[in-house]
Amino acid sequence: MVGAAEQRIRTHVQETPLEFSSALSELTGARVYLKLENLQLTGSFKVRGAFNALLAATNDDRTRGVVAASSGNHGAGIAYAARMLGVHSLVFVPEETLQLKIENIERLGGEVRTFGADGGITEVHARAYAAEYSMMYISPYNDPIVIAGQGTIGAEIARQLPTVDVVVASIGGGGLIAGIAGYLKAVRPSVRALGVSAQNSKAMAESIRAGRIIETQHLPTLSDGTAGGLEPGAITFELCQTLVDQFVDATEEEIRSALHLFIEAEHMLCEGAAALAIAGLLRAKESVVGKNVVVIVCGANISAERLKEAL
Repeated sequence: MVGAAEQRIRTHVQETPLEFSSALSELTGARVYLKLENLQLTGSFKVRGAFNALLAATNDDRTRGVVAASSGNHGAGIAYAARMLGVHSLVFVPEETLQLKIENIERLGGEVRTFGADGGITEVHARAYAAEYSMMYISPYNDPIVIAGQGTIGAEIARQLPTVDVVVASIGGGGLIAGIAGYLKAVRPSVRALGVSAQNSKAMAESIRAGRIIETQHLPTLSDGTAGGLEPGAITFELCQTLVDQFVDATEEEIRSALHLFIEAEHMLCEGAAALAIAGLLRAKESVVGKNVVVIVCGANISAERLKEAL
């Protein structure tokens, strides 16, 4: 599926750089590379899955319009891809979504409506709304076509660094790490996947530990892109059970520190969910010594106010 997605979306998205990080390599004893999805169109990897889902849909589905649920980046990806393909998009966002991300979705052509205090609640409502009005629903992670789109990052990594040993990614709904790890393990079975959760909101990690999807507590986190619960029956649960070799949690202080480190050492911007992956790498550094490690810098959408507060 990733191969088909790669062909489908290639002319619509960027092949993002993979850059060696001297700073993180020195801190971990590994050879650390950064997959710079913060430089992707819309400032996030999410546009990959959005384009793949819309391009794989029928003309009839696209004509009826698309509905999505998002804390920001998936919504922006849907809005951008829909506008480029001439499709109407409606994005439901949780009540506490950053104003920057709402404005970004609207600027890219999406209609925004607010519903629910938590991302999981928002997803259930958005899916029901799409069914009621016979519109196409595109999940941020609970869709094999979307996951395959995110998996094209893995295809790029395989070309850019064939000797990759470990891939590190933040985990929200699990679509990012499932897509990447699924592809990389198929072409290089020895690859290990390290999934990183914010201690303040870690629905996937706690569900994996419980052996089933469960309701969990969600506190405010700088990693707003990974915050919120899982949709009931999410296919990413079993995928993460199978594909993720190690789960790591990071505190808010560790996420803030990683954000500061990335900006100072790499001289570019990333958002909280991307800093989360870096924080997880530093937490698990003893397990990656001497390895070729790729960290997914998943996005750059952070407001000036949130950035100032974090730093």
